[in-house]
Amino acid sequence: MAAKLVRKCLLLMQVLVSFLVVPPAFALRQHRLKSLTVIKEVNRKGPYIGLITVYPPEENAFLASGAFKPHKTHPFVDLSGRRFRVGKIHDKKVIYVRCGVAMVNAAAATQQMVDLFDIKGIVHFGIAGNVNDSLSIGDVTVPKQIAHTGIWDWQNLNGTANSDYVVHLDVASYNVPKGVGTNLLGRIGYSYEDFFSELGKPNTVRPLIWAQISQHWLQYAANLEGMELKRCVNSSVCLPHKPKLVVGLRGSTSNIFVDNAAYRDFLVRNFQVSSVDMESSAVVMTSLSNGFPVIVFRGLSDLAGGQSGENAISKFGPLAAQNTVKAVVQYIKTLPRDAS
Repeated sequence: MAAKLVRKCLLLMQVLVSFLVVPPAFALRQHRLKSLTVIKEVNRKGPYIGLITVYPPEENAFLASGAFKPHKTHPFVDLSGRRFRVGKIHDKKVIYVRCGVAMVNAAAATQQMVDLFDIKGIVHFGIAGNVNDSLSIGDVTVPKQIAHTGIWDWQNLNGTANSDYVVHLDVASYNVPKGVGTNLLGRIGYSYEDFFSELGKPNTVRPLIWAQISQHWLQYAANLEGMELKRCVNSSVCLPHKPKLVVGLRGSTSNIFVDNAAYRDFLVRNFQVSSVDMESSAVVMTSLSNGFPVIVFRGLSDLAGGQSGENAISKFGPLAAQNTVKAVVQYIKTLPRDAS
């Protein structure tokens, strides 16, 4: 009898606990509904300029600048693990998010930004590797074109070469000593991106290698050339030159951190790029696909393998991030309120 009573009590407790414990899926739905309600309120005050950076050192530089003033009622919205910060820079309404490293994160955050918020355009910024010998660490580049240079076909060593590729990389040509032995890695063919556009025919792609930065936004950036940028990390660590902002070069993006002199030279020789990063192309392609203007600011933190010793990103990365933020803040200040 006692055992039967105990079993009934345990069953009753399990039933009660099941009502008290909120299923994870239900909790996620409730959190998302709450976030969407806040977004609806935020959008009533739009449109905003969307700001997207990549990883903590860049975010730290952005927030430490003091230029961003959070919204008093809705300072941020948390969605899909990311924090979208709402506020102003020089009285211009902005929504800022840190997307995370590499192209999937960059595309996902950009798509969320343009889908959920009342955005009139995207300003993407961060640091990058320098592959242009006429530029220096600390400089800020605002490219006019970005290519996704990470779409590869790794070809069969005994196959027929395809002439449809943008360029080829013959791995064996980098053997040392040259011409000795057979390199089983063979040949890599660089392919085009498939570009979908809201302004084009649905479910139809066009091949694209160079994504064009929005021309009218690029023209506003040209007014920043000659602006003062930081030269010193601290009182004892300074660059040997005065950093500069350059508008109108080319950039390369792939899911690869480039720190190799030979590959650096390959990219320069075949794509004529000046900077390498892991996100810009994804942000630009996603923005353009959805019909939004976009611009990119990248501060040069290292030489992408062109140096004789260790990579300089740990030493000069924070300085490059600060110079990039300074340029972005000045750009937003000078951007006309009706710019779209």
